[in-house]
Amino acid sequence: MDNKFLQRYLGFDPKTMNLKTEVIAGITTFLTMSYILAVNPDILSAASMDKGAVFTATALSSALATILLAFLAKLPLAQAPGMGINAFFAYTLVQGMGYSWQTALTVVLIEGIIFVLLTLFNIRDKIVDCIPLNLRYAISVGIGMFIAFLGLKNVGIIVHNDATLVALGSFTPAALIGILGIILSGVLCYWNVKGALFIGIILTTLIGIPFGITNLPEGFTIISKPQSISPTFFQFDFASLWDFDLIVVTLILVFMDLFNTIGTLVGAANQAGMVTKEGNIPHMKEALLSDAIGTCIGAVCGTSTVRPSWKVRQELPKVDVRELHL
Repeated sequence: MDNKFLQRYLGFDPKTMNLKTEVIAGITTFLTMSYILAVNPDILSAASMDKGAVFTATALSSALATILLAFLAKLPLAQAPGMGINAFFAYTLVQGMGYSWQTALTVVLIEGIIFVLLTLFNIRDKIVDCIPLNLRYAISVGIGMFIAFLGLKNVGIIVHNDATLVALGSFTPAALIGILGIILSGVLCYWNVKGALFIGIILTTLIGIPFGITNLPEGFTIISKPQSISPTFFQFDFASLWDFDLIVVTLILVFMDLFNTIGTLVGAANQAGMVTKEGNIPHMKEALLSDAIGTCIGAVCGTSTVRPSWKVRQELPKVDVRELHL
């Protein structure tokens, strides 16, 4: 592909970037974040959504949102459904408050449209500018801790306790393999091994097979045609949209999305060395716009994507943001 095309539309600068590195980094990022294809359908199935349709919708919406981000903001980041928000969707909105997943998806769509408008009228980035730099980083840390909490709970390392809210779980095979995976990934990251998280995921997955933790589905094949997204595609329910509780929920999601996006975007961009001393990121408005449109895409496809995750390519060399020429 012509370097002029890459430089014009994707911000690729041959003076500071290497095409081979970019390709390897992109593949590594995909492999590292591909766990979303298994975890997202599992979470949303708790809301009675079709697992096969959600799997396809997750892949499709992630690809479209990432491509949109690449051409709009020219940033080396990838987008995918956010697990924390999807857990709120399935366990709070549907299971806890009793709404149908169709109604909850409608709320997500409205929330995404609100963010598109806020971004187009420069309100969203003005809000970002008002947040102190240390708080931006703190939001990123808080999101990471929440996702880690969900992981520890799902693997059984921590469990619910009526007296203390949280307690240590039993040392089951799943919990032990989870602990091993955390230690292994941490060590690899400390050693700066490329693809450390992906290697940790693969090894713990393989170790889990003889212990019965990793179960391959019947008729498993490496390559198969995607399942139809028709069970979840454009499945909106506008009938109860004007319910007061849903209006409140929509506002809650707006604020959750705002802080989640800021935290994860700043954290990922900082890893790539793209954040200036003032805490600014190149093409911030375009990045926020692609995030907002990605939310709408996720809702239409049926992944309940309130906020696409931001994943930085691990192999991207840290450079002075002034040299990126985006």
